[in-house]
Order: sequence, then structure tokens, then C-alpha cells
Amino acid sequence: MGVRIVFAGTPEVALPTLENLIASSHEVIAVITRPPSRVGRGRGLHPSPVAEYAARAGISLIETSHMKAPEFAHHMRELHPDLGVVVAYGGLVPSEVLQIPRFGWINLHFSDLPRWRGAAPVQWAIRSGDTMTASCVFQLETGLDTGPVFSRQYMPIRGENTGELLEKMSFTGAQQVCDVVDSLEAGTAIATPQSSEGITKARMLTHEDGYVDFADTAARIDQCIRSVTPNPGAWTVLPDGRRMKIAAVTLTDIPSPGVGIVRATKNTLEVGCTDTCLRIDTVAPAGKGWMDGAAWARGARPEADFRLGEAR
Repeated sequence: MGVRIVFAGTPEVALPTLENLIASSHEVIAVITRPPSRVGRGRGLHPSPVAEYAARAGISLIETSHMKAPEFAHHMRELHPDLGVVVAYGGLVPSEVLQIPRFGWINLHFSDLPRWRGAAPVQWAIRSGDTMTASCVFQLETGLDTGPVFSRQYMPIRGENTGELLEKMSFTGAQQVCDVVDSLEAGTAIATPQSSEGITKARMLTHEDGYVDFADTAARIDQCIRSVTPNPGAWTVLPDGRRMKIAAVTLTDIPSPGVGIVRATKNTLEVGCTDTCLRIDTVAPAGKGWMDGAAWARGARPEADFRLGEAR
């Protein structure tokens, strides 16, 4: 017969789950997403990726920045959903709305709960040097990412940046969600309470979190850069105070010539950390597009004492 589903999501990582649910034996009766946002140099309003997909699929669309309005709960009751599914919607589901579907609401969260509860779990897993994470499908309740877990799919972290790891997890997580929906319909779903130990919080990373001064080990700086790639992005400063973005680096075993000191050859750009050098593979100087780090160095011709990351 199938489960009548209301889906809430906003960015591209929510699309695999939405696509799988639409293709399943269940029915997606409405999609909730955040309102259009201003993006690009022109700062024009653009609908979310989920909104664009729902429109193409001909599914009823609700664009709202929150679900607290009384009319929203009234609309949900009129839809008579069996289940709500959330993947990176970007807002909380209030208690009144949680109680409307007969199966409640489930959430696909990209961390090994209770580790990294919050808005940026993948970013913090990478930033903290975790070697393993997981995607969890759990029962939503009023607490932030506190509900019992139906499904847990482990995923190793092997040097990916946030965008790359999220993309992988969005596809494995999509199948998890469909499996949980099937089990809810069959009456076989079992949710396990989260541990009260090992709880960590994952706040959203900001532009300032992407600043790189090279006064740390190469491994820690690599984690920092990968955690903010592609957004909000990593950056450092040149000796004249101008900023330069960094998109990709490679660990080396080359001894450091000093924190922030640049060593450039025809084919490589290396920067000293507190232990070894990082090879800077991709950069974007202020006002310019992305380029190979060595190509930037050939044009900049840094002197022997050229240092990154001091002036701010």
C-alpha cells in the first residue's frame, strides 16, 4: 500500500533520498524546503536544489524558513501524512508538527550519533581527525539530534573534504532511509536509544574557521582545510595583507623551513608548518580564479623569506 510521506530538505545532499523515495513503493505527497536564497555575484534569488527537483517531479511544494506558524500545522493535518522524513532541511520541527504523522518524523543525520549532534557533523568529524563516521536514521524528537536510532551505516574517512564525503554519505544514506520506511510500514522497525556518553556538538563553521596561519602540524592544517572545503572555504593572507583561498593540499615528509615560509620550485608550492611542509595544490589569489599552486608561485616569485598567514 505504501507510506504517505512529507519530505523536508534543502541542499543537494538531500536529493538522493528524495529521488529514492519517489522511486519507491511509497508516496511523497509534499516537499518542504527553505525559501529561495540569494546566491552568485548578482545576488539573485534562486530556489533550493530540493525545490527545483520537486517542481520537475510535479510534487506539491511548501517553501518556508520554519514550521512554527499555526497555519503550517493545519496544512500538515490536511495532508494526512503517515511519516515525515528530514534530510538537511535547515530548521527544527516543532513538537506539534512532530505528532501529526502516525509514524512521526525520521531524520538522516551524517554522523555517528551521539557524536557530532548539530548543523555541521561531517565538517567537525574531518576537522577533528576522525577516521570513521556514520550516517544515522533516527526518530526526531524535540531535542537536537537526540532521538533513538533505527539505522547506522559506517563510513571511513580517507582524506576526503566535506563536499566529497557528504556526497558519498548522501547516497548510502538514501538507501538507509528507504529501508527504515519499509520497516516502519512492516512493523519491524526497532530504534535504539543513543548513548549518554560521547556526546559532542557540531556548530556551523564560519568564514573565520577557514583561516590558515600554518602555526600547527601539517596534519591538523590539512584537516582544517578539508573541513571547510568547499564551504565556507579555506584562506590565508599574503605578506601584503591580501587574502588567498586554498582548495587542496597534500601532506609531505619534507622538514619545515619555518611556520608559513614558502618554498617554491617550478612544479611545486610548499609551505612550512610546525613539523613538515604542506604542498599547496590549488589556490585562488584575491580577485582571481582557481589555479595550480605552483603556477601562482611562478608568477608571484616569492623571496626566500616570503611567509603566508601572519598579517590579518
